[in-house]
Amino acid sequence: MDIGCHLPNQGPLATGEALGAFAREADKRNVASLWVSDHVIFPRTASGSYPGGRFPHPPDKPYLEPVTVLAAAAMVTSRARLGASVFILGHRHPIVMAKMLTSIDALSQGRLIVGVGVGWWKEELEMLGAPFHARGRQADEILRAFKELWTAENPKLHGEFFRFENLGFAPKPVQKPHPPIWVGGDSPGAFRRVVTYGDGWHATSKTPEQLREALGRLRAAADAAKRPFDSIAISLRYGLKDELLAKGAQAVIDELAQYKRVGLSHILLEFRRDDLGRMFDILGLVTEQVRPAVDRA
Repeated sequence: MDIGCHLPNQGPLATGEALGAFAREADKRNVASLWVSDHVIFPRTASGSYPGGRFPHPPDKPYLEPVTVLAAAAMVTSRARLGASVFILGHRHPIVMAKMLTSIDALSQGRLIVGVGVGWWKEELEMLGAPFHARGRQADEILRAFKELWTAENPKLHGEFFRFENLGFAPKPVQKPHPPIWVGGDSPGAFRRVVTYGDGWHATSKTPEQLREALGRLRAAADAAKRPFDSIAISLRYGLKDELLAKGAQAVIDELAQYKRVGLSHILLEFRRDDLGRMFDILGLVTEQVRPAVDRA
């Protein structure tokens, strides 16, 4: 099971110095992947609920734009994959986003993972021009636009939300036919999106038991679409909390080993803190003690 971690991009660590220092050290320690989350703005109101519980950031907390963060990380690393947990498809026009993503794939020499989702924050999506109640249909169309732009010699799309033709689009992605698309969410619509457009599923905030149950539903969706289940990469975003860390390395090892036994192929450990030194300490624990033990489990 590959182990990745979230890049620092918030609060006092929303600086090039902190981001670069952490990304370089993680890459030096052979962390499998480095990740961002996608928020452009933090509205002061929220009519929906955050999937992981209480939203952890106040509205005025500095938070670096995630596409920019991945581009910066691409330039100071050489090994780690670079991913999003997840890019919200309605946040950016698909032509612009497809060009930014293929640029990151080029800058990183083919290390990009395109995590995508439809989003939950109505106010944020609507401020950015996305139709909240049609965000699923729009997301499907955006994924079709990405694939068309990334693979077609003369890309064109005549959709419900976007239309384009008679344009050149270069460079194409380094990864062929395109960077892997890992779809977030576990609704019926999300699972349909995984098996129709995705190369993987990216789960969030699930216990091993919840993950096992969801994998059963995903397998059923794959079977209905005649999609081989083993062609779908399975990944999870996991919050590495101080309460678990206080119990010692073995407690973390035991927890992650459970996910490995369920069948997880990739786990993103989220241990962002406002103290870079604390993040380095956790990174050391993960790479020196936890990862070797999980590999043996």
